[in-house]
Amino acid sequence: MFELQSLGIEYGTLAMFVLLLGFLLTGMPLAFVTLLIALIFTLGWFGPMAVPLITSRVYSFVSSFVFVSVPMFVLMAAILDRSGIARDLFDAMRLFGGRLKGGVAVQTIFVAVILAAMSGIIGGEIVLLGLLALPQMLRQGYDKNLAIGVVCAGGSLGTMVPPSIVLIIYGLTANVSIGDLFTSAFIPGFMLAAFYVAYVLFRSYTGKNIAPPPQTEKIPSAEKIRLLKGLFLPILVVFCVLGSIYGGIASVTEASAVGVAGVIASTILRREFSLPMLKAAALQTLSTCGMIVWIGIGASALVGVFNLMGGIKFVSSLITGISDDPTIIILFMMLILFVLGMFLDWVGIALLTMPIFVPIVKDLGFDPVWFGVLFAMNMQVSFLSPPFGPAAFYLKSVAPPDISLGDIFRSLFPFICLQILAVAILIIFPGITGR
Repeated sequence: MFELQSLGIEYGTLAMFVLLLGFLLTGMPLAFVTLLIALIFTLGWFGPMAVPLITSRVYSFVSSFVFVSVPMFVLMAAILDRSGIARDLFDAMRLFGGRLKGGVAVQTIFVAVILAAMSGIIGGEIVLLGLLALPQMLRQGYDKNLAIGVVCAGGSLGTMVPPSIVLIIYGLTANVSIGDLFTSAFIPGFMLAAFYVAYVLFRSYTGKNIAPPPQTEKIPSAEKIRLLKGLFLPILVVFCVLGSIYGGIASVTEASAVGVAGVIASTILRREFSLPMLKAAALQTLSTCGMIVWIGIGASALVGVFNLMGGIKFVSSLITGISDDPTIIILFMMLILFVLGMFLDWVGIALLTMPIFVPIVKDLGFDPVWFGVLFAMNMQVSFLSPPFGPAAFYLKSVAPPDISLGDIFRSLFPFICLQILAVAILIIFPGITGR
């Protein structure tokens, strides 16, 4: 019954990793892979009497009160997908970006920031911007690579800009305050957006045939007022959600409910609300959250079994044995996350690695909140990096047929470099997070 235990923790860890990789290569979903491996190692290492340990570990994950905020923010994004709020927001930003060379690209990034602050869901933003901004930029003569990069990188800002689902899952896994994570990620998120804007303006003003000349025609006052109305409701929702959190009026979970109420009220005021729309948004939310919960269940079970085997202590000793310099150890963790981000989704990465990494970070004397912001910034890279960068596949689903996946990944390289630069700056200057 205990054949696996005779392997020792070193070979047990290797066997677990090989099984994980092998099952994933078959195309089996990550949630089922992790659950299956957890069951195999529980039976093979400890025997059938240890199986209830898996269920107790899983219950502690899914019963967290803060987890309620995840479906709320997903529902916000799903309703936004089906309303005209994002379209009007994009049109309204023309008032600010129209006089700049590269103005449409800049306004796309600003719209991405506002959408990220409304819901924190990445896939929906990229699809929305791919439908709204990409055709307009290509029609006006923007460089194709710049236009693609702006949509994918801007749409991925939901990873960093609060209320980020990535930060919520990290906070649950690392057992740190999600409010503190949101506060600490605020400036780094806008710093990354500023990097994107600076890069767009630099390319637009220094390169040939990168962006069309700025618009010179005057917008009538009546049109300005109509466009400004498109800004009011989204900014009001953002103010209610983030203002209630930062002002100490509501918890993250309560603020997520405020956000859903705000978005539904916005669709009612715009006369776009309907029961079929709400039903479709609810079904999309159910699908997305079901995926997150199942991955969480599988990862929690696997990490729990690995911990009982002594694996977490073993891996921690390996990582800390790399160098006596704490910064080198942090860089090595970032490298591991970067490589994992090429092949796994961020939910699985967070739930599989953070139970190992966060105790090491604390032992090294670093702030786990600061590390959470670093993790979110690293996951920003994973959304763009080949071969499985989800941002590229989201955009490909709505991009013109002549734009291939190869074109998209090539366009993302400069933005990946900017993201890596942002990670480096956060490591060198941790005070940016306020910690």
